Amino acid sequence: MNAIPVRNPRTGAHDFEIVPPSAGDLDATIAEMRRAQRGWWAAGIEARIDVMQAWKEAFVAAKQEIINALTTDTGRRLLSISEVNGTPLSIDRWCGMAQGLLKGDSGRSEAVPHIRYETQDVPYPLVAVISPWNFPLLLSLIDTLPALLAGSAVLVKPSEVTPRFMAPLMRTIEAVPLLHSVLRFVPGAGETGAALIDRSDCVCFTGSVKTGRRVAEQAARNFIPAFLELGGKDPLIVLRTADLDAAADAAMRGGAANSGQACQAIERVYVDAEIFEPFVERLTARAEAAKFNYPDINQGTIGPLIFDKQADIIQRHLMDARTKGATIRTGGRIHDLDGGKWCEPTVLTDVTQDMLVIQEETFGPVLPVMAFRTVDEAIALANDTVFGLSAGVIAGTAEEAMDVGRHIDAGAISINDASLTAIFREAEKNSFGLSGMGSSRMGPTALKRFMRRKLFIVNTDKPMALDALDEKNAASITVVGRAGVSKN
Repeated sequence: MNAIPVRNPRTGAHDFEIVPPSAGDLDATIAEMRRAQRGWWAAGIEARIDVMQAWKEAFVAAKQEIINALTTDTGRRLLSISEVNGTPLSIDRWCGMAQGLLKGDSGRSEAVPHIRYETQDVPYPLVAVISPWNFPLLLSLIDTLPALLAGSAVLVKPSEVTPRFMAPLMRTIEAVPLLHSVLRFVPGAGETGAALIDRSDCVCFTGSVKTGRRVAEQAARNFIPAFLELGGKDPLIVLRTADLDAAADAAMRGGAANSGQACQAIERVYVDAEIFEPFVERLTARAEAAKFNYPDINQGTIGPLIFDKQADIIQRHLMDARTKGATIRTGGRIHDLDGGKWCEPTVLTDVTQDMLVIQEETFGPVLPVMAFRTVDEAIALANDTVFGLSAGVIAGTAEEAMDVGRHIDAGAISINDASLTAIFREAEKNSFGLSGMGSSRMGPTALKRFMRRKLFIVNTDKPMALDALDEKNAASITVVGRAGVSKN
């Protein structure tokens, strides 16, 4: 396989490369993992927890090395530290939840008392995880951890844009041989991801709608489940009762954290007309105060655009907005600094719903702000999108905000804040519209979706003979038939 060059987001230099596995190498790896998975599942949840805890210790020991690699991958340091520091906590959280989620059910039939049942949850043997470049470590593990504890083997293909963190991470995995037998990371681009789908029993994908559609179609052809977390165009509604400083803080953080390179980023802001100008003034001041982490990576809050092609999308959206009459209150430029690309935090007004910056995912620190006259108008504007990942509502009270949030077509609504799904994952939610497909990656379902349920139906009486059917027992046979057992 040909090597794939990897760009440094701070310098623009292609100073790294990855070599995807050949089809033969991939097949050999998968064969080993499938053999090992049987023992991984059979060992039981307590054994798997022990292995995961051993991995946590190896991970913590290598923490600084992983941070350094992740920082080079993304061009930002503080969020890289956050990703790494959050990983041991995620391992502990899933180990704590897993025991209670993997217990089967049992009972007795009400219609046919001599029949009892038991269930067994059986994991998909091999789960493929295809993860993106904006949070390389976090999003490569968000599906991996629950899948491993469910008893699956997991093969991860991170983005070819940010692959450097794989090497130090794999060394921590190799330090725990039992884990290494069922968890591997492989480098590669789209071709390798497609090969994984053809060889797996279940696929988790995080990324664009365009690629997600191809993943779903390929998975459907293979009759395997696909869990997709795709793009967003999250709205934030600011009601007239809101604390304007708090609302501006939430909008700025929600729209510019990680330079706007997050699926749950705030990309549209709808503000009550009575407070529109005071809010825009506050938001503009915060955008102007935000500084690039250049030349010192330890200073400033706005990192470079990790994927250089994203700059073209942002430029296209801003040009379209200008052409259609938008006003740039601040920002609006992308700087080329020593080969890296930095986008100024941008606030736009005089925005209309037909602009690309309102309709398409921008994935940059760009905040278009529109005024509304009535709450019904705000809800209609928020719902005027093909996406439905998440949203936010800010008001004087949580109850007022929730009354509005109940009418927004999105999977998670942050109340009196923005983008809270970035830090809260304990409860389930689904993606609406083109923002995703499949069971929640948050809450208990995030683990249980990797299991198939097997049902044991136990007859505690003698089996009925064919010629024993009469009017007395005909009703019970019909009931069983309706429950899914063939009557023929």
